[in-house]
Amino acid sequence: MENHKSFTYMGRTFSDLSVGDNSTAFSDCNSDRSGEFPTTSSQSRRLLLACASDNSDELIHQLVSDLQSCSIEEQKQAAMEIRLLAKNKPENRLKIAEAGAVKPLISLLSSSDLQLQEYGVTAILNLSLCDENKELIASSGAIKPLVRALRIGNPTAKENAACALLRLSQVEENKMAIGRSGAIPLLVNLLENGGFRGKKDASTALYTLCSVKENKIRAVHAGIMKPLVELMADFGSNMVDKSAYVLSVLVSVPEARTALVEEGGIPVLVEIIEVGSQRQKEIAVAILLQICEDSVTYRTMVAREGAIPPLVALSQSGTNRAKQKAETLIELLRQPRSGNGAARASDVSA
Repeated sequence: MENHKSFTYMGRTFSDLSVGDNSTAFSDCNSDRSGEFPTTSSQSRRLLLACASDNSDELIHQLVSDLQSCSIEEQKQAAMEIRLLAKNKPENRLKIAEAGAVKPLISLLSSSDLQLQEYGVTAILNLSLCDENKELIASSGAIKPLVRALRIGNPTAKENAACALLRLSQVEENKMAIGRSGAIPLLVNLLENGGFRGKKDASTALYTLCSVKENKIRAVHAGIMKPLVELMADFGSNMVDKSAYVLSVLVSVPEARTALVEEGGIPVLVEIIEVGSQRQKEIAVAILLQICEDSVTYRTMVAREGAIPPLVALSQSGTNRAKQKAETLIELLRQPRSGNGAARASDVSA
């Protein structure tokens, strides 16, 4: 696919077989979105003063010390306050990391107290919003404890752990480490069984992690195709675009194309071309084009689903990119289905 034009999203380059504007399909994890934790009035006042002040260093060093207290309640309070300081004042994120908070916070992720674990996960998430902290967090050993929180944490901890892993995966070297730590099946489970926020965070993390081939294979083996197809088929899920974009990065591997067909994905993609939004139609035709390029069998299946009439309509009324891809796919579908007249990827115009 090297001949195609490409674009960049979240620091990563994509072939334009995927839709060009996917930045609005995914909302990046800009901060934790869990509710504020209750604090006493004096503690709230201290936090407000620290957030408003230009000099929160003294409080930060005290909180880092409290993270290592023998009292779980003191640890909870310290983790909660660090989380709020990092959430509400971006410049505090680097200060907190430089004060030595990262390793004590990581130790909280292995706590049997699920609330303490949640507070630690959320604080790590907010520190990871600072790009300068990502390498420190990963090198300090955060990936496996975050994966553990993704496995056994409460719902908020799971969602924030997925978000934190997403942030760390934006450093290219971390993607394989996260995949090899067992995160992919857990993210697939969150995608299938989580609430809306969990599904959204899982899809965003999987989208980023699956730029690496071995993570694509892991995702397919973990059963990702079933929830992706189900979410794409449910126009009320508000997950059609996100699921389709994840699928678009997976179908470059044969295992994903096979799984997509086995899970009934072709009729769903044809339906999207018929009734979806312009963006949904564009990504659906891009996916169908990719799976049909080298397979007469898949072309036959797509044609039998009645794809040609909606593709003709799309070629006349879609976006410029959608029109081009629809025309190319129509040509493929109308080729003789006996013999090996498969069009190669390099013949597809961008």
